[in-house]
Amino acid sequence: MDIFLTRFNSSPPSSSFRDNFSYLVEEFDVKSLNTDPGERISIRYSSRIQDEMRRHYIQRGPCQPVDHKFPKALFGKKMRQFSPGWFKGSHSRWLEYSVKKDAAFCLCCYLFKNDYVHGSTSDSFTKTGFKAWNKGIERLGLHVGEVNNLHHKCFNNMLDLSNQSQSIQADFEKQSDQQKTEYLIRLNVSIDVARFLLNFGLSFRGHDESESSTNKGLFLGLLEWLGNSLPDIDRIILKHAPKNDMMTSPKIQKDIVSACAQETVKAIIDDLDGDYFGILVDESKDISHHEQMALNLRYIDKKGQVNELFISLVRVSDTSAKSLKEAVLSLLIKHSLSPSKIRGQGYDGASDMQGKMNGLKALILQETPSAYSAHCFAHQLQLTLVAVAKKHKELETFFAIVTNVLNVIGVSFKRRDQLRDHQTELLEQLLESGEVQSGK
Repeated sequence: MDIFLTRFNSSPPSSSFRDNFSYLVEEFDVKSLNTDPGERISIRYSSRIQDEMRRHYIQRGPCQPVDHKFPKALFGKKMRQFSPGWFKGSHSRWLEYSVKKDAAFCLCCYLFKNDYVHGSTSDSFTKTGFKAWNKGIERLGLHVGEVNNLHHKCFNNMLDLSNQSQSIQADFEKQSDQQKTEYLIRLNVSIDVARFLLNFGLSFRGHDESESSTNKGLFLGLLEWLGNSLPDIDRIILKHAPKNDMMTSPKIQKDIVSACAQETVKAIIDDLDGDYFGILVDESKDISHHEQMALNLRYIDKKGQVNELFISLVRVSDTSAKSLKEAVLSLLIKHSLSPSKIRGQGYDGASDMQGKMNGLKALILQETPSAYSAHCFAHQLQLTLVAVAKKHKELETFFAIVTNVLNVIGVSFKRRDQLRDHQTELLEQLLESGEVQSGK
C-alpha cells in the first residue's frame, strides 16, 4: 500500500469575442482563455464563475515571453523596445507583454479593475496596452502609484484569491494523520489508474456508473479490480470512502487528466530549455465537424537526439492561414516559447499552408525569417504516386480496379465475407499444389 503514498513535487500549471457586449457569460472553457493579454476580452462573467476564471489566470501567471525578439520603434532620434528586465523585481507578478500588440499590460488590473471602476478610465494597461518604451520605468512607477492606488487594490485582491489555497491546506492540516493517509492513498490510486488508461489511449467513463451496473467503465472498473486484489486498498476506496472524498467523480477524472497533460507538456518545454525548434502543423475536422489544429515540436535534446513531440490540439474558427497563424503563436506564447526561436516549419501541400504570398509558411516567415519550411515528404510521395499513376496506363488501370473493388465490396459485410471465403479456398488450393508456401 506504500506505493500509493509516494510524494511528488508539484508546481503551478505552466503559464474572440469583442469587448462591447453587455450580458454576463454563464460558462467558460479554460482552453478559451487567451494567453496573450492583447487578445483578451473584458471580464463579463457572472459572479458564479468569475473567481474560477480569475484563479485560472493567476495559476498561469503573467504572460512574460522573455526569449521573444522584441521589435524596436523610433522615439525621437533613438530606437527603443520593451525590456525583458522589467519582468524582474516588483513587477514580476503582474507585468505582461503582448506579442500580438507589442504592448505591456497589467494582469491584476485586468482581473479586478472592474470591481472598483466603472465608466471612462485609463485603459493603457488593461485594454489598449502601454508601448511608450522611452518612458517605460517612469510609466510603470506611475501605474503602481501610492499604497491606496487602484493597482495596489487589484494586486491585493489577486494575492487574496491566490492565497485561498493556503486556507484549503490549513483545513487539510486539521485532519487526523489517518484521514490524511487515506486521502493520499485514494488520490494516488486514482492518479495511477488514470495514467494507465492515458498511456494506452483507453476511455474512462461507462454508460451506466451506478452501483448496480455490471459495466461502469474502465476507470471505476480498474479501481474495483485493484480493491479486490489489495484488501488494504479496498477498505479505503470506492464504497468504503467518504461520499464527499471518493476521488472518482467525472470532474476529478478530468482534473487528473488535465494535470497529466500539463505535466507532460511542461516536461517537453523543460527538455527544450529555450533552444531552437521546428513546428509541425496539420488541421482536420473532428467527428462533430469542428475544425481543429494539431501542433508538434521538433527539436534536438541535450543528448543529440531528434524529438518530434505533440504539444496541443485546439479548435480553430476556420483553416485560413491567418487563423492558423494566430492559433500557433497563441499556443507558443502560452507555453513561454518565443516565435523568434522557430527554425523550421513542416506542413502538407494545401494552399493555406504552402501559399507563397499568404500561406501559413509565408506568414510565419514574416515573423521569423529563419523559419525555413519543408513540404511534408509523406505528402510529396503520395502526390508523386498519384502523378505517376495518371501518366502510366497500367498503373492507372490497377488503381482504378482497386478503387472499384473497394467501392463495391467495402460497403457490404456480406460481400466482404464472400471474398474472404473465396480467398481462403484459393489459398488452400495453392498450398496443396505447392505454388505457395506457408509462413512457418
